[in-house]
Amino acid sequence: MQAVVWSFWKPRTHLVTPEALHRTRCTRMASDSQVSVDARKRAEMAYDDVLPYLGEFGRYQKRIYILLCLPAILCALHKLAGVFLQANINHRCQLPYEYDNATYNFPEINMTIPWDLKSKSWSSCARLDANFTTEYFNAGIPANSSVNCDKWVYDTTVYKSSAVTEFSLVCDNAHFRVMADSLFMVGALLGSIIFGDLSDRFGRRPIFFLSLVLQVVFGLLAAIAPEYYTFMACRLIIGSTTSGVFLVAYVIAMEMVGPSKRLYAGVVCQFFFTTGYILTAAFAYFIKDWRILQAALSAPGIIFLCYWWFVPESARWLITKGRGAEAKELLLKAAKENKVTIPEDILDNLLPQTEVANGDHPSQQEARKKNTTQKQSTLLDLFYYPNLRKKTLVILFSWFVNSGTYYGLSWNTSNLGGNDYINFVLSGAVEYPGYSFLLLTLNRWGRKAVLCGCMIVGGVALLLTSVVPSDMNWLIITLAMIGKMVITSSYGTVYVFSAEQFPTVVRNIGIGAASTSARIGGILAPYTLLLGDHWRPLPLLIYGALALVGGLLSLLLPETLNKKLPDTITEGELFGLRHQKDVEDVDGNMAEVIKNSDLNVNHEQK
Repeated sequence: MQAVVWSFWKPRTHLVTPEALHRTRCTRMASDSQVSVDARKRAEMAYDDVLPYLGEFGRYQKRIYILLCLPAILCALHKLAGVFLQANINHRCQLPYEYDNATYNFPEINMTIPWDLKSKSWSSCARLDANFTTEYFNAGIPANSSVNCDKWVYDTTVYKSSAVTEFSLVCDNAHFRVMADSLFMVGALLGSIIFGDLSDRFGRRPIFFLSLVLQVVFGLLAAIAPEYYTFMACRLIIGSTTSGVFLVAYVIAMEMVGPSKRLYAGVVCQFFFTTGYILTAAFAYFIKDWRILQAALSAPGIIFLCYWWFVPESARWLITKGRGAEAKELLLKAAKENKVTIPEDILDNLLPQTEVANGDHPSQQEARKKNTTQKQSTLLDLFYYPNLRKKTLVILFSWFVNSGTYYGLSWNTSNLGGNDYINFVLSGAVEYPGYSFLLLTLNRWGRKAVLCGCMIVGGVALLLTSVVPSDMNWLIITLAMIGKMVITSSYGTVYVFSAEQFPTVVRNIGIGAASTSARIGGILAPYTLLLGDHWRPLPLLIYGALALVGGLLSLLLPETLNKKLPDTITEGELFGLRHQKDVEDVDGNMAEVIKNSDLNVNHEQK
């Protein structure tokens, strides 16, 4: 799993810098009985030697890149569709004397529905306990007791139907409404692990198409789900396939782009996701029935099946699997389309030499034996040493906050007041300047300033929504959109910043742990939004407070821009320390740890 997390455990934003990818390009080396590990590493590094001749972002790469970015639109449709599929439609009790075709508004509400002091509106979950006879209405005196609803009447002026109305997911069953989105994020977490591992084993291309087929099939099954449990199960599987489709496609695209172009390629890919974000509102606006909407969002996936004839396997993956001849053939085709020539000796370096009879050369066998006796780094190493522990905890919290806040704000648009569709489009549109801001500042101002500044600004903006008068709803929406825009920027920054904080030997492990923390934030986000049913500003206050605290805590992290990044645990512990005494203490502690580790290794050898 350590080989999976760097490329695939990503909660929504997946920015990659040349430095980060350069330092992790050899982490996905697979074992093969006929090709030595050292030879395969040399071959993969030779792939980077090909890029100057092939072109870092030539015509071939641009064509494949655009094709692979388009599925991001499809994944955005599924990830954000819950806002409309499970729309919380205004409702009230269906009274004993009403038929199933009753309308939401009626004149006798003060004689039939109690006033809810908490929400300061007519209750949506209770009715007055009365016989509702002609004499009762003529008397004009409301009953002094109430009972809970057993059936409801819904306001169909905005939404014709939703899973909420069909399965009565209101009042005491309201928690089921958010469970589908929560399970969707659980699926995304599982999909990152499962499809990531499968793509490392069997190739990017076949797993991409497997994920795509599953996404289409279970997307259509969700549209005909007979009850809500089946619908939730389908949403969970769809969530897992978003990792297989979007992230695997992303990795194929990024593995063929040169180091100097990866930052821009990573950000532009997010623009496609944002476009899908906005298109979700367009689909929902014209398709009011939730089942037809679910089918309409799933059907376009069939179009991408034609990619089988256009999208090749990742050349870098082929090399890591010792299939250099196939990689060479693929690169020759790319060179022909780019109208360039790659020297034959450069291409020959892609072909690892077969090991000598009876295994490796004696010196290689000795090196491998030495490597197997070395202590392997684990997640615990990040918590064993004080400076690494501090940085790791801050990073985990930052990922949790950014993911939870991003998805919370994305799914909360119907709770802001005003037009649900306009709010949703605005929430997506502000991501364009959010990502563009990163392109302009990330390599100029530094990671730390951008991350801290964006989280603090976002936190303050969201906290201010609680003091805005209720009749100034436009200002609440404006502050929420400012928060969404800067959280989008901070979410993009935290991925780059975190990858550069962790030492190389535990970078995959660290990013995997951080991504898991982010998924937990996304899983809990729908339940935070449920608190808005009791007090509308509460979700924004929670997200604002978390973002503000996260921004302040990020000040504890050292800047990484133009700095030599740590490779070993010792370098990681020393990275960011300012005082000589702290460095001396760390040197002493690390020396003792290394001594103990050597003793343990010697004991194991005996």
